[in-house]
Amino acid sequence: MRPVFSLVIAAFLTLPLGAGSSSAKAADANPASTSLTPLPASEVELSQFIWTNRVVVVFADTPADPAFVEQIANLAEESGELALREVVVITDTDPAARTAVRQKLRPRGFSLVWIDKDGQVRLRKPSPWTARELIHAIDKTPLRQQEMLERAAPGR
Repeated sequence: MRPVFSLVIAAFLTLPLGAGSSSAKAADANPASTSLTPLPASEVELSQFIWTNRVVVVFADTPADPAFVEQIANLAEESGELALREVVVITDTDPAARTAVRQKLRPRGFSLVWIDKDGQVRLRKPSPWTARELIHAIDKTPLRQQEMLERAAPGR
């Protein structure tokens, strides 16, 4: 599993960050051109993303966890679509580090947590989800539906 994990992480790290308004506008033009770079939990505060980004946090007890490797690969497959939805991916694979993100969300082993732009936890999963499942869940929220309406009718 280690070579697969290294390959997935290497591919993710060579892609530009897909968060923020300027990249979201670029993603509107060409969704396939925008990708996500996972951010280590030790370098972020969840509060910095309120009202600007949706946050997907992927926890594991080690970066070699097969569920973690699968989840990162799943997210990489649809990184352009996730970037369109202003998703930021945060990873935390070191329970001993006790990051602020880990202390706030309190995962056990592998965990996928999605936090919407309003700072509310919308989803907690103990097993990997496909990016399509996550995108579908995001698109069903009132906040995302409002965003889609605003983009469809500019000048409102």
